Amino acid sequence: MNTTELIEKHAVYIGGEWIETGPYDTIRLPYDGSPVAQVPRCDVKVLDRAVRAAQEAARVMAALTNYERAELLLRIGELIRRDIEVFAHTISSETGKPIKEARGEAERSVQTLIAAAQEARQLHGEVVPMDYAPGGQGRMAMTVREPLGVIGAITPFNVPLNLALHKIAPALAGGNAVVHKPAERTPLSAIRLARLFEEAGVPKGAYNVVTGTGAELGMAMVEHAGIAMITFTGSVPVGREIHKRAGLKKVGLELGNNSAVILEPDADVPTAVLRTRQGAFAHSGQVCISVQRVYAHEKLFDSFIEQLKSETEKLTIGHPFEQSTDISSLIDEPAAVRVKDWIDEAIRDGARVVTGGKRDRATIVPTILTDVSPEARLSCDEIFGPAVAVYPYRDLETTIQRVNSTAYGLQAGIFTTDIARAFATARKLQFGGVMINDIPMFRLDHMPYGGIKQSGLGREGPRYAIEEMTEPKLICWKV
Repeated sequence: MNTTELIEKHAVYIGGEWIETGPYDTIRLPYDGSPVAQVPRCDVKVLDRAVRAAQEAARVMAALTNYERAELLLRIGELIRRDIEVFAHTISSETGKPIKEARGEAERSVQTLIAAAQEARQLHGEVVPMDYAPGGQGRMAMTVREPLGVIGAITPFNVPLNLALHKIAPALAGGNAVVHKPAERTPLSAIRLARLFEEAGVPKGAYNVVTGTGAELGMAMVEHAGIAMITFTGSVPVGREIHKRAGLKKVGLELGNNSAVILEPDADVPTAVLRTRQGAFAHSGQVCISVQRVYAHEKLFDSFIEQLKSETEKLTIGHPFEQSTDISSLIDEPAAVRVKDWIDEAIRDGARVVTGGKRDRATIVPTILTDVSPEARLSCDEIFGPAVAVYPYRDLETTIQRVNSTAYGLQAGIFTTDIARAFATARKLQFGGVMINDIPMFRLDHMPYGGIKQSGLGREGPRYAIEEMTEPKLICWKV
């Protein structure tokens, strides 16, 4: 018997109903390729139905009061909290993420909903002083913020629940409805989330899940006349294509990065080592703010390398469902092959492997390299895998230029006890966020989060995303 006949076959959620449509794709556990579930491959007709449902629901969502939207989001958060272990297992099954990391993602998603609910309660405009200019006498004006309508959310595979909620929760908080296309490899968290939306009493059609390929379904969303805004997290090439095809739609793009951290001579090395290990190798480096480059001052370079090697080799590689596992697989074997190719390329160009560098199917052993060429892809582009390059340096100003030399600009970091130097460096680093005495991968869910250059457009974090997903309307009256 075909093993896919024994796994659960899911429907998609449209207009408050579960819709069965084919053909079906099999979702597999990345670690060993075993089948987990089947989901529909929706076509444009299904998408049209989802958009129509969202358009009807958008009017209902816009009519809700701020506190009603807030209470709705809090109910969803409580249901996720109730089902933390179920969501953790779902996330781990579809991403290959170690179960303890998956549990952390599910817990963070509750915080995202709480933050969005808080911002929903205080969504407001401002008074405009009309007597600022001649002709404004006897007039008063104010702005109110109004929803855009239907938000199209296209989300990535690496954080399938929390990054989805970073788009869905602010959209609903602002009074919009959502059509959500999760990554084709990781749709199960979105489907389970839809069940909680149904249980929480979210208006029918306010949240719709369609599953399928990015090339067909995702781009159809981008070009659909019924969608007012596209919010996307993913690769730079796809982000460029979305921007080109979106026309006059609003677009929010969270794209790639090549995160760097600087260790000044006075850095707390043991802390920097443990945080770098976490930042470089969590979820096998499949995070857009993973630490990929470390610039360690020559006075502490040898000590840092020695300690980082020792701590990295303590990580446990294994099946994602095991509580002891620190490192499991990448999203699939082709992704691991690509990462290994980048590592091998750096070695051919003179890099030295401190530890790691090996591949077993979809798993890459956490890798530390030195003597990496500035022209190597590892130095310039986003590897999205568990590999970090460590470079010695002498002069801080020159190093700031090297950190800035990448085409990306999401987040960076610096370790130093000299606060004046830290803030001066932060102002010079060309990134959307700079972490002082921490790694670029640090993020709390209420923070403004986004990049410059090829790292994207707009900001996430509920308060900032709500601003992107609503428009100010001026109301002016003559007294």
